[in-house]
Amino acid sequence: MTLDPSRYSLAVLLPCYNEGLSIASVVIGFRKALPGARIYVYDNNSTDNTAQEAALAGATVITCRRQGKGNVVRQMFADIEADIYIMADGDGTYDTAAAPRMIDALIADRADMVVGTRRNITEDAGRKGHAFGNQLFNRVYQTLFGRDFTDIFSGYRVFTRRFAKSFPANSAGFEVETEMSVHASSLRLPVTEIELDYGRRVQGSASKLSTFRDGLRILCMMAMLMKETKPFAFFGCIAAGLFAACTILMVPITLEFFATGLVNRVPTVMLAMTLMVGAMLSLSCGIILDSVSRARIEQKRIFYLSQAPARGERTFPGAQPIEERETSAAFRSTGF
Repeated sequence: MTLDPSRYSLAVLLPCYNEGLSIASVVIGFRKALPGARIYVYDNNSTDNTAQEAALAGATVITCRRQGKGNVVRQMFADIEADIYIMADGDGTYDTAAAPRMIDALIADRADMVVGTRRNITEDAGRKGHAFGNQLFNRVYQTLFGRDFTDIFSGYRVFTRRFAKSFPANSAGFEVETEMSVHASSLRLPVTEIELDYGRRVQGSASKLSTFRDGLRILCMMAMLMKETKPFAFFGCIAAGLFAACTILMVPITLEFFATGLVNRVPTVMLAMTLMVGAMLSLSCGIILDSVSRARIEQKRIFYLSQAPARGERTFPGAQPIEERETSAAFRSTGF
């Protein structure tokens, strides 16, 4: 399938913080790959010449004062109107020439999000810790939320308008990609992945991702999203842990009672009973919140469906309603 830019309103969104060394080449690359697209660079309080370089390369530069990639994504999706959104980082590690292929996949698969998975992530400027953390968190994600994605941290994505306008964007930082993935998984939206080469940063440029600090924030985000989307499993795990601790404490006391008829460790019994009450309360919370969560997902699904599809369906030339096609066929069959 060949992309016809005249059918679609395309917006390239580039969140940036101190990417003055690479942003110009990224903007130029997208201008060549998608000649009809509008390119927006959201400058997140950069202290270098990111804004100037982006403007000279032909992008529309918009300032986002609230620090953090999640905050930038929230503002981008709120500000920009388009049929199809292409989001990438401004560090030059993603292949801009692959954008038309990702858009083709979005349209051909009737997907709401296409993720450009990274083929050579271990070459990320030699940051082996990032590669290990990426692999670890992907496995955790697949265990908690399903196997829809193999690279939840990829910043190279293509979205429909429906996805962009229905995405809540509660994250503040780099955990926003995880939230996007959970949003798609919880609503069971159609998604596609395309494996792409992942390049190195330009010399002198440094990653803004902190292996331990941002890794902890991402882990906390996963736990929070599990609590919000799968509360029965979340509180069920807590209940199981409390029940196991209660059982471990009570087994020797129970054996002693059957052997002697006495209970000598009363404080231990009280602690065990407290743990049992906590397990019962946690399980009850999980059951109640599971119903609430299902209602919230239904509401999110309804809001998602209220958005226009906007994969270009409204502008396909030659499209006719079914009734008109049937009427035309009837006239042709009668000779009129």
